[in-house]
Amino acid sequence: MAASGYSDLREKLKSMTPHRDEYRNKYADGTSNGSSGKGRKRKFRESDDEEFEHSDDSADHREQEASRVRSSIQQKNIFTLEECALIEEKIDDVVAKAEAGRYREHTVDRAPLRNKYFFGEGYTYGSQLEKRGPGQERLYRKGEVDEIPNWVHELVIKRLVSCGVVPEGFVNSAVINDYQPGGCIVSHVDPLHIFARPIVSVSFFSDSALCFGCRFQFKPIRVSEPVFVLPVRRGSVTVLSGYAADDITHCIRPQDIKERRAVIILRKTRPDAPRLDSTSPLSSSFIERPPPLKAKRSHRKADPDAAHRPRVLEMDKEENRHPSHSRHRRHSISSENYWRRGQDSDKHRESSGRKVKMRRH
Repeated sequence: MAASGYSDLREKLKSMTPHRDEYRNKYADGTSNGSSGKGRKRKFRESDDEEFEHSDDSADHREQEASRVRSSIQQKNIFTLEECALIEEKIDDVVAKAEAGRYREHTVDRAPLRNKYFFGEGYTYGSQLEKRGPGQERLYRKGEVDEIPNWVHELVIKRLVSCGVVPEGFVNSAVINDYQPGGCIVSHVDPLHIFARPIVSVSFFSDSALCFGCRFQFKPIRVSEPVFVLPVRRGSVTVLSGYAADDITHCIRPQDIKERRAVIILRKTRPDAPRLDSTSPLSSSFIERPPPLKAKRSHRKADPDAAHRPRVLEMDKEENRHPSHSRHRRHSISSENYWRRGQDSDKHRESSGRKVKMRRH
C-alpha cells in the first residue's frame, strides 16, 4: 500500500504493535528533527486500503531519511552465477510441486504476477486479515505450512551462516516470492510483532530494485517517488535492520520487475508472536499434516509461467459465451417449460393411473 514520498507507518505501528516500545521513540510527539509538522498533513493509502496521515517531508528531511535507510542496509555478493543457476532450478522445482498440488494449503499464496511460497512459518496478511491494519497479522498454527526444504538449508542458509550474515539456527521462516514482469509488492513494514530483525533476502533470475518510502495508488496502479532506491542484483544478499527495517516502508514497484525475478526471504519469528487459534476461519481444522492438494492430471512439463496465468472456470467460460440478458431470458423460458411439463405429466399421471418419472434439467 503528491509526488513527494512519505516516511513510514511509525505512528500506526507504535500504537498497534506490542514490540514497538523496543525501538527508538524518536517520533512520539509527532515531530521530526524538532520541528512541528502542523498544517502540512496529507493522507497515505496503504496496501490494505486504510488511510493514515503523515507530514509532508522537506527535501532536507528526505535526504536525512535516505541517509538513515542507507546506513541500516548491508549488501553482499555471495553467490556465484553457477550457484545462482542451481538455486534457480530448485525454485522451478518448487513452482512445479505447487502446480502438482504437493504442498499444504497455506504454503502457496497466489496473486496476480506474484506467487508466494511459505516454508517453516506462514502468516496472514493483507486481505486475509479478519481486521485490517498493521499489528493484526497472525502466524498460522504449527504444521499448516511445509517445512523449509533441505536445499534452502544446504545451498542458501549455510552459506549465509558461514559468511557471518546470520547466526546458526537463526532462520526458521523462508518465503520464496516469484515475480513475473510487472509484478509488485506494495509498501509495507515486515510485522514487528511477528519477525525479529534482521530481515535477509537473496535475489535470483534477474536484477531489480527495492524502494523505500513509496506511496501506492490503484486503478490504475501508480507509485510515488521513493525516498531511497536500492539496486538488487542477481545473487546479491540484502540485510535490513534498524531504520530500514522498522521505521520506513519498503516495496517492489511494477516498473522494477522487467524479467522474471525470485527472492528468498529468510527470517526468524518471535517466540511470542501471536498465532491463529483453532476457531479462526483461516485456521485448519486439524494440527497434523493436512492431506496434499489433488494433483493436476497433466503430462506436460511444468512451466513456471503457468502458475501466474489466470484460472478460468468452466462456468465462467459458459457465462462469457452468452450475454447476461439472453441467459436471463433462457432461464425464464426454461422455467416456464419446466412448469408446463410438470402440469402435463400430472394430467397424464391422473389419466393413466401410473406414475411418470420426470426428467430434471
